[in-house]
This record gives sequence, C-alpha cells and structure tokens, in this order.
Amino acid sequence: MTRNVGGFDRLLRFYVGLAMIACALPFWAPQTGWNWIGWFGIVPILSALVGSCGLYRMVGLDTRPAH
Repeated sequence: MTRNVGGFDRLLRFYVGLAMIACALPFWAPQTGWNWIGWFGIVPILSALVGSCGLYRMVGLDTRPAH
C-alpha cells in the first residue's frame, strides 16, 4: 500500500475522526438516535495512521510533499 496522505492531512484526519467518535459517546453528545454514525470516525483515524487513502488513490490525488 503506497502512502498518499501528507502530514497536515493525516493530522486533520486523526482529529476529525476523534471528534466523530466523541459524538458517538453518550457522555459527550446528547443521544439523538443518530450517534452511531460517529463510529465511522474509525475510517479517517485508520487512514491517518496508515498514511494511505483509497479514495485519493482512485482519483489520483497525493497530498504528500514532493521528494
């Protein structure tokens, strides 16, 4: 798996994923019945940790700085 996610993008993905998961937890956000969607925050966290994004690969995008 080749890396195609740059440093700032990885940091942003990680914090957005954490915020999404925080919305799923009952002590952070009021329970509306839609809080389960917050668990999709795992996806940006994993892509930040791995450094690769499948959607970026499909459209040919690479946010890493040039070598």
